[in-house]
Amino acid sequence: MNQSHEQLLLIYEKTINAIDAGVHVIDHEGRTIIYNQKMMEIEGMEVDDVLDKNLLEVFQFEKDEESTLLKVLTTGESRLNVKQTYFNIKGHEITTINDTFPIIIENNIIGAMEIARDVTKLEKLIRENRFKKEDTLYTFDNIMGNYPVFKEAIETSKRATRTTSSVLIIGETGTGKELFAQSIHNDSPRSTKPFVSQNCAALPDTLIEGILFGTKKGAFTGSIERPGLFEQAEGGTLLLDEINSLDPSLQAKLLRVIQEKRVRRIGDTIDRPIDVRIIATINEDPIDAISENRLRKDLYYRLSVVSIFIPPLKDRQEDIQELTSFFIEKYNSLFGMNVKALDSQVQKLFLEYDWPGNVRELEHVIEGAFNLMEYEEVIEYNHLPIQFRQKSQPEIDANVEDLLYQSDKEIKPLDEFMYEAETYYIQKALIHHQFNVTKTAKSLGMSRQNLQYRIRKYGIEKPD
Repeated sequence: MNQSHEQLLLIYEKTINAIDAGVHVIDHEGRTIIYNQKMMEIEGMEVDDVLDKNLLEVFQFEKDEESTLLKVLTTGESRLNVKQTYFNIKGHEITTINDTFPIIIENNIIGAMEIARDVTKLEKLIRENRFKKEDTLYTFDNIMGNYPVFKEAIETSKRATRTTSSVLIIGETGTGKELFAQSIHNDSPRSTKPFVSQNCAALPDTLIEGILFGTKKGAFTGSIERPGLFEQAEGGTLLLDEINSLDPSLQAKLLRVIQEKRVRRIGDTIDRPIDVRIIATINEDPIDAISENRLRKDLYYRLSVVSIFIPPLKDRQEDIQELTSFFIEKYNSLFGMNVKALDSQVQKLFLEYDWPGNVRELEHVIEGAFNLMEYEEVIEYNHLPIQFRQKSQPEIDANVEDLLYQSDKEIKPLDEFMYEAETYYIQKALIHHQFNVTKTAKSLGMSRQNLQYRIRKYGIEKPD
């Protein structure tokens, strides 16, 4: 059975769009005639933005760069494994590795076709990580807390500074794992050497191997001669954050490097000796991670020569006041303000809240409050960030609960409830501010005149 022209076009379209590489074809005038789905994704364009338009109308190239498609169209010579950086019509930078071929019929060049692989993210990651040495800002003097388990973590960390053994720091997100890691490095004989950190969850599996171990030029398309993080941290400390997010196959390669103290760049045949101390962090119970195949058991035993557990903030209630005072002092200095303390309602709320974001969340709440204050010296409930207030909404006051019902426990009419509730709430706010009308109006989000009107309307009087 012969296929109709429409069916053949449909088969062609489905085939070209199923290819997991960008396909771009231009005619002899440089106009796009084929542009597949993958190429649209790579270049961030719609087919109508590109199809039947001259290449140079849509894409921009640096002065020393030239379109590989147009180059091949002009010369008639194929170009393979060529890295090209250019910009789409929106100004977004794109980097691809291209195989480009002329289309020749009867000795005439009628067009050119290109197969492209996207390496935009890889280029960005390489630029960000190339020979990056972290600023180690923290020492043990920056760690505060008197909760017994927390003090034990500090003491274990201090003892760990005397050796080169691997360290595994266990704690929820926001508990300060990197603070401990930097303190161990800064208090050790390696303090003058590099401290390099990498969040393992921040990189896709396809890229992180090259970032960790380095690459040899020509190992794969577009690869360059580049040392990995192990080599960059030579003589110092390498912090691998969220080690449980690494693919198990990469965990096996990591284990081998740690055991043998030698690293081989991807595509290379040479093993390079390394002298690096490994500190790893994990944001969950390692036993759970092992049982659910997120952490290899052999890697866990190799890393956990020294294990440090940092308790969550909800278990350290006695430390909240000290931490709050520290952050208030910090942001007074940064913002040139003179905040002195929390009011009693906020103090109570801080002690009752679970702090799922731990110390990091506490700091962000304090900083957010500073941004909502003007000249006040006390952080009040209305100064707290709205997201935090929504998460930590106190239980409804018993007096407000009483306002809902009449004497026979029937729900009151809405207008009656609103009248009584508003009267009660304004009265409570006035008492909180010692009947200072200006401060009360501001905390309620209304004008001074509006509040005075309501005080007269509801007959609210200052108690003797």
